[in-house]
Amino acid sequence: MTAQDRSATSSSQPRRGVLIAFEGGDGAGKSTQIARLTRWLAAHGREFVVTREPGGTELGERVREVLLHGGAVSARAEALLFAADRAHHVDTVIRPALEAGQDVITDRFMDSSIAYQGAGRALGADEVKDLSLWATGGLLPDLTVLLDVAVDVGAARRTGHPDRLEAEVGGFHERVRAHFLALAQAEPARYLVVDASLPSAQIGQVIADRLVATGWFGSGT
Repeated sequence: MTAQDRSATSSSQPRRGVLIAFEGGDGAGKSTQIARLTRWLAAHGREFVVTREPGGTELGERVREVLLHGGAVSARAEALLFAADRAHHVDTVIRPALEAGQDVITDRFMDSSIAYQGAGRALGADEVKDLSLWATGGLLPDLTVLLDVAVDVGAARRTGHPDRLEAEVGGFHERVRAHFLALAQAEPARYLVVDASLPSAQIGQVIADRLVATGWFGSGT
């Protein structure tokens, strides 16, 4: 969809919102940058929804508790539970907001499943991608912001008791990081890779500059 298509409005067909996903390894700083982006969107007069996966719905919060803070879950069951949460999330939160002309910022989306379950769990990235595409009905983010951080740096930033995925050891998190970067390299037009070790304000400016460049939000930062 072009910027002209996005700006066209009518009483019968409001402007479709923009879907922006934030991805990255644990400790990459997604929450901080999402908060910065919401302030930026508000300053531009945009209506928006901030959500997350898992946990963007009542069902999602229950799934989140099972997946991140419960007992053992087999790898395939884990992938299916993430996909089920995503399907419900898209149907009940994301698509309705986009169709109402609201922008949606989500903390994680399908790339997390592809990287964590497909690569990290070695279930097969293509298989997990196909599952996620089926779950979303083919919906992809307009822009995926990948906050890239070295695994050891991300681990040092984390506070509190680690969840099930954060607690994985060995090469798990290295595989996750490598696959995030491979996804971005394969589709550079849909991704913005940012060095998450940069100062927070500088990262926020890089993201704002990219959004302005798309033409979706007008000019100025």
